[in-house]
Amino acid sequence: MASDADLNNVRKEISKKLRITFYRNKWWRLPKFRNDPKWRKPKGNDNPMRLKLKGHPPVVSVGYGTPKKIRGLHPSGLMPYVIHNVKELEGLSPTDVIIYIGSTVGRRKREEIIKKASELGFKIANGGG
Repeated sequence: MASDADLNNVRKEISKKLRITFYRNKWWRLPKFRNDPKWRKPKGNDNPMRLKLKGHPPVVSVGYGTPKKIRGLHPSGLMPYVIHNVKELEGLSPTDVIIYIGSTVGRRKREEIIKKASELGFKIANGGG
């Protein structure tokens, strides 16, 4: 169970987290990449991006990783947990976990889960309001 002070420290760490988006090489120059600039590792022998030359976009590397303390946490500082039925709420702590309702859950069961989770004091990330 996390205390409020610990949770606030974690939230501060998350807010300070470096958020950088990595794009593929020459995405700004070639029209075929403009609509889909997602990351591809530069592999050319003389590729200036692979060589990490000044003026070229950053390359994905271990130094950009988030600290272990906050890795995988929701911005609220809670650990995300996917729920598919009401029974899965048992054994979880509302102070440590934020609930996501699974995408395959239908409307009726979703309403049951939301009702039960709010009674127990859980935060629901995709509860629709």
